[in-house]
Amino acid sequence: MAYRRTENVIRRLAARHDAIIAAAAALATEAGINAVQIGPVAERAGIAAGTVYRYFPSKTDVIAALVESVSEREIGAMQRAADAAPGPLSALAAAITTLAARALSQRKLTFALVAEPVEAALDEARLTFRAAIVAEIGKRLSAAMKGRQLPAQDIAVAAPALVGALIEGLVGPLAASTGEDALKMHDAVQTLTLFALRAVGVVDAHARGLVVQTRMPVRERVGQDDRQPGQPAGAKR
Repeated sequence: MAYRRTENVIRRLAARHDAIIAAAAALATEAGINAVQIGPVAERAGIAAGTVYRYFPSKTDVIAALVESVSEREIGAMQRAADAAPGPLSALAAAITTLAARALSQRKLTFALVAEPVEAALDEARLTFRAAIVAEIGKRLSAAMKGRQLPAQDIAVAAPALVGALIEGLVGPLAASTGEDALKMHDAVQTLTLFALRAVGVVDAHARGLVVQTRMPVRERVGQDDRQPGQPAGAKR
């Protein structure tokens, strides 16, 4: 008779998997992506290193799983904010604002997962996060173009360029420091959102109106899954 896992066993395995990912996220947040090693992850999760290896054969697999987890959460937040918007341009502004605000609220983790210099194998594991952000921004650009609210442009070029600029402005080595100052973070998010809208062809007055009407997502702790991000308000644009 074949062995079948009980619901309790499945829950326990899932909880241990989640604990490993949470430990990896905490280490990346505190000391960067290179701090995510099997030994420290096991210690932080309160389990043996051998147990981690049962779930993930190598540190690269741990990092890939961490990237997938964070990507799912962050892209989900962008999608929910954009889908709640009253129009394509408002959706684009909401997606950008959500990306920027959440990146700044967990700046060290975002830097670790998208911009920190690492070895080639680790960088390849992290590319899925950046690619997912590009795809989501590209989708919002396409919708606005189809609605004739943006000038025609090559999304395959524009979306990666826009995301690259946002990441550099948010967490790159030359990005302005906001620390824990809520007002500075708010201003930085609005400045970057305005820059992005102008860059893809939204006229200045309209871009400023979109930025003002787009609400900031609620600031959260690392690992918290925010199911009610901020959403745009106002008339359809």
